[in-house]
Amino acid sequence: MFSFFAFVFLLQQAFYWLIFLRLGRYKHQAGKSGQKGVSVVICAHNEYHHLVETLPLMLEQDYPDYEVLVVNHSSDDDTQYLLTNLEEKYPHLTTINIREDLNFFSGKKFPLSIGIKSAKHDVVLLTDADCKPASKDWLRLMQSAFLPKTEIVLGYSPYYRSAGLLNKLIRFDAAHIATQYLSYALAGIPYMGVGRNLSYMKEVFYKNQGFIAHYRVRSGDDDLFINRVANRSNTAIMALPGSYTFSDPKQTFGHWVTQKKRHLSTSHLYKLKHKILLGLYAFSLVAFYGLFILLLALNWSPIPVLGIFLLRLISQYIIMTGCMRQLNEKDLVPFLPFYEVVLLIFNAGILISNVVHKPTRWK
Repeated sequence: MFSFFAFVFLLQQAFYWLIFLRLGRYKHQAGKSGQKGVSVVICAHNEYHHLVETLPLMLEQDYPDYEVLVVNHSSDDDTQYLLTNLEEKYPHLTTINIREDLNFFSGKKFPLSIGIKSAKHDVVLLTDADCKPASKDWLRLMQSAFLPKTEIVLGYSPYYRSAGLLNKLIRFDAAHIATQYLSYALAGIPYMGVGRNLSYMKEVFYKNQGFIAHYRVRSGDDDLFINRVANRSNTAIMALPGSYTFSDPKQTFGHWVTQKKRHLSTSHLYKLKHKILLGLYAFSLVAFYGLFILLLALNWSPIPVLGIFLLRLISQYIIMTGCMRQLNEKDLVPFLPFYEVVLLIFNAGILISNVVHKPTRWK
């Protein structure tokens, strides 16, 4: 039992020092391809209360050549009136109105496909109606990550800070997920992106036939698509603070559960190598904490057990402090092990729940 405990400890060390350290020590590179035209694509369904705040920030970016394209998907609130008024003020705003769904496309994928295909520029930048760019340099910074061979740029989209444990758990969850997908991308193993801040070339969308490979799945317009098309040579990251897009976290535990059920509903469709790596990390984490508790409960010699636990804790703080500093989430560092254990239990419950009750809507 102790030998297995030592083995999963070594697995954890491998993930921390070989994968996650890459983000903590990363130095961003500026692209030399110039400022290409960019199409910002947003899907909106009854998002008036968000768009009235977020759209002006997207329409006033410090960038020479871009458009903002909003796909108004069957909204019955005041979204259309807002868009019509803003089009008069901002000539680089374009609106596409969709009144009906296509039965064979699930969730957000149909309106998003329409938006991408209607974009006039070769580079598309995806975000959500409730996301606010961190600065007027958001578009410029995301574009600067495109090197000559880059086709995909993975960004970071944190949640706003507020008081309370729920806010910290939601923010840590987002930061931990970002640590994984950004670190894996830096290791040459990109496996997902987040649609709140994601950019890629239209050519990638066309040559991979868009979302056809998983059109029956309601979620996955971001992570499943990136999982399918990203590779070592065509993917870059951008995690400078000015490149973030912020959104408000859920205010109740129940609403967060619903959101997480949707987010975790697609991971079983990832490529086999990604499922193995992600599963191995989750397994080693569960086994590490489980065996630690079990060995202490069985009165096994405490010094080597506590020594291994302390070594893992030191590694976690050294590397995750760097990652959290990179993601501008330094206030989460002091209670890292606590957040980790709570989310470990929470995510396990969500995955079990998804087996029984599958999420059915994107909005």
